Amino acid sequence: MNENSWPYPLEYDKEETISCEVLVLGGGIAGCMAAISAAREGKNVVLVEKGATKMSGAGGSGCDHWESAATNPCSKVTPEELTQSMLDDNDGYNNGISHYIECREGWDRMLDIEKMGGKIRDTEDEFTGADFRDDNSKLMFAYDYENCFTLRIWGSTFKPAMYKELKRLGVKIYDRIMVTSLLTTKNGDDIHCIGATGMHTRTGKFFVFKSKSSIMCMSRPARIWLFSAELPGLAEFRPTQCIGDGHAMGWRAGAEFTMMEKSVGAEFSAAGRSYPPYGAGNNHNTWYAASMIDATGKEIPYADRDGNILKTVSDRFKPAKGQKYFMKGGNIDDANYEIDGPETLSLDKFAEGTYKIPLYADLSTLPEAERKVIWGMMIGEEGKTKVPIYQNYTRAGFDPEKHVLQCYGTGWRSGQFLPQERQLFGLPGGFMNDWQLQSNLKGLFVAGDALYASNCYGHAAATGYYAGRHAAKHADNAELKEPSIEQIENEKKRIYAPLKNNPAKSIGWKELNMGIAKTMQNYCGDVKHDELLDIGLTVLKEYEEDILSQTFAYNPHELTRLLEVFDILTNAQIILHASKARKNNSKSLCFTKAGSTDEKASEKKLIILKNEEGKIKQRELPVDFFGNLQENYEKHNTDYLKTNSHVE
Repeated sequence: MNENSWPYPLEYDKEETISCEVLVLGGGIAGCMAAISAAREGKNVVLVEKGATKMSGAGGSGCDHWESAATNPCSKVTPEELTQSMLDDNDGYNNGISHYIECREGWDRMLDIEKMGGKIRDTEDEFTGADFRDDNSKLMFAYDYENCFTLRIWGSTFKPAMYKELKRLGVKIYDRIMVTSLLTTKNGDDIHCIGATGMHTRTGKFFVFKSKSSIMCMSRPARIWLFSAELPGLAEFRPTQCIGDGHAMGWRAGAEFTMMEKSVGAEFSAAGRSYPPYGAGNNHNTWYAASMIDATGKEIPYADRDGNILKTVSDRFKPAKGQKYFMKGGNIDDANYEIDGPETLSLDKFAEGTYKIPLYADLSTLPEAERKVIWGMMIGEEGKTKVPIYQNYTRAGFDPEKHVLQCYGTGWRSGQFLPQERQLFGLPGGFMNDWQLQSNLKGLFVAGDALYASNCYGHAAATGYYAGRHAAKHADNAELKEPSIEQIENEKKRIYAPLKNNPAKSIGWKELNMGIAKTMQNYCGDVKHDELLDIGLTVLKEYEEDILSQTFAYNPHELTRLLEVFDILTNAQIILHASKARKNNSKSLCFTKAGSTDEKASEKKLIILKNEEGKIKQRELPVDFFGNLQENYEKHNTDYLKTNSHVE
């Protein structure tokens, strides 16, 4: 589509300024909850979203489980116990602050969402009597049926309910505006965030948002190592537009980041190499605890934490002997036993003829309630599964009572990838935060996937609400400051430059994204080499200085996609700098440095980086810098604790 056939008015030359007390950047789960929280504190709130807030974001299409409702009336696990397990499971490389907030306030947020109109209970009594259902509260649980801290939910009902609440509270929503930069001012050594700039994705109109405090609620980076120009919509499990814009603009503004060197082997990226997430047979996460069989119908043994073969399906939902509780999917991804269960089956067993490939997930052998809650409730409520998986597979004739579904990977992965194909998945890096969820930029609070070691739906909702009330409190004592005209004009020049280039002599956003991905595969793969990382930085610097000026966009839509890839380039540079900074191997960070030794327990540090006028500044903190979780949480949330309880 060219400029002449564009169906919306082009307003590249127009500008609008909006002022507010609290500015929320990103309208996903975290952003909606942040805006609701700040509005309930009586603040004038503006929410800016690149898509349409009613269904946008990584959780917009749904979610099938809420992992950390530790204070729900059926839970036998405390927030302290659950958070400590999350920390221990990652050798300390986790965000103790944000995950304690998730565990401590997750149930409060579920009750909030229920009051808004979201569905968290089996109100139609569809699963009455099932082992995973509490018939008194009508709550339904996943994974550990004895300790009941992970709830099955109807997540597709949540976002519309949040949107309705935003409207009721009078939050001003600006949809289809891509935020492009943070507006800042300096006071001594401190940088203050005083707002942001944006561009309308349909008209190209420029926006200036002024605020007393801001909340960064955008997604984690994506499409760094993997991208398919032919199948861009399948390049990530999350929506195509969720690519880490917030990380990039935060880096340019001087925000601190940590754990950006962490990258896992590709799992959820389709990118032409894999299969639709949750549409391939497995026994983990949403499909837990499906039986797995080989091509002859031979069932693969199911084992508990200690390698004991579980004889019945019901045993799969119970802790092992001496184990108080277990985490999502049995927490056996790194099991310390040799039994060839579904999670640990080695390729050697196929070569020996013990099992015949391919493998299949077999729901037909499960009790009816278990089969029904996986296929029909969880598959259907999880993100991107309602239409492409549940609806399309059912129309094609798939019947879980008599059919099995081929498994193309191991565990819950949807396919196998090359070692150099990586992703920011599973507690990735992000903004550094304090106990208020504030970044080092004064007045900029952070929630959801923008935080380091971010997690899932419950984490986004809880941290969003928490950041909202702390940002509201900050606004009480902050001034509305005028942004620099020079900063605004420089940003307008940067984002509109591609419109002036000759399309015959320029490149588009897809080609640039592919070039960045190939550079990262070549120079920042499975094993990191400082020499290769330096080459990667040099190549990306050449892209920045020579290639960006040669890009072209026909209309605001293409310009939006192009600006996203500019941000992908920035995020790739952050990762390369972080990979250079870490010197020792770390299993928890999925990080291997050539010629380095394994990290010692005493050396576990968070490496924190920021960009200070083009120079990379580095500092370190112990992974447990946050101190006593319960004491520090209660010290920073006295007002909330006076007015909130965990009683229905």
